[in-house]
Amino acid sequence: MSNSPDNIVIQVDNVSKTFQTADTDRVGALENISLDIRQGEFVTVVGPSGCGKSTLIKLIAGLVSLSGGRIICQGEEVRGLNTKVGYVPQESKLFPWLTVEQNVAFGLDSKGYSKSERDQRVQHFIQLAGLAGFEKRYPSQLSGGMAKRASIVRALAYDPTVILMDEPFGPLDAQTRMILQDELLKIWEHKRQTIIFVTHDLVEAVALADRVVVMTHRPGKIRDVITVPMTRPRNIFEIHRQPGFDEAHAKLWNIFRHELNLKNGASAAVGN
Repeated sequence: MSNSPDNIVIQVDNVSKTFQTADTDRVGALENISLDIRQGEFVTVVGPSGCGKSTLIKLIAGLVSLSGGRIICQGEEVRGLNTKVGYVPQESKLFPWLTVEQNVAFGLDSKGYSKSERDQRVQHFIQLAGLAGFEKRYPSQLSGGMAKRASIVRALAYDPTVILMDEPFGPLDAQTRMILQDELLKIWEHKRQTIIFVTHDLVEAVALADRVVVMTHRPGKIRDVITVPMTRPRNIFEIHRQPGFDEAHAKLWNIFRHELNLKNGASAAVGN
């Protein structure tokens, strides 16, 4: 995959974020983060709890303001809500008063589609997500996995160049999680949009990604970036057997374990 400037869709340039708490304390979330994300790349982000993974995603989405540095998305600096990206939060966030097809269609009117084009697009993504037959159901009538699929294809249907996913499968059981990982990869193989995916699961991080970004404990910095040497398409259900998985997972775990030891050592020093 080319690394030319024309192929870069997201540039995170020396970004820092500090939060001001109610009691006037300042909490550093991110410090001097620089990262380039290429067109069509699937990048996962891991790190210790509280390291700023979700904050990084929200900064790219324009949901949180920067304290320092800049973020360039498709050639334009992010200065507010970033309408060029799709954002999938940890919770499904479907509109409870809209049906599945209405949720997936939400936002498409602004794209200039005719009614027939919009309806065709909605049905295409509902089929892609395995939700055919549930078009008229409301979120309260869906299982957790169905609601998550609807949330994901709603972001995909908007056709953003970049999709930001903040631990979207975190609250799901292991079986549903694997099924959705498999479906997400199939959708991504078909559409080839750029995905930045935050997770705390190291297996998930390796199984999905072209590259894994490893962050330090707070304030979060980039500790390392691992290139995953596995070919595509991937079989999520037998991912441990795929050549390259053990190598990438072992390297990731060694880095992650080192960060955890540093964090625990710092906590012990403070306690003493």
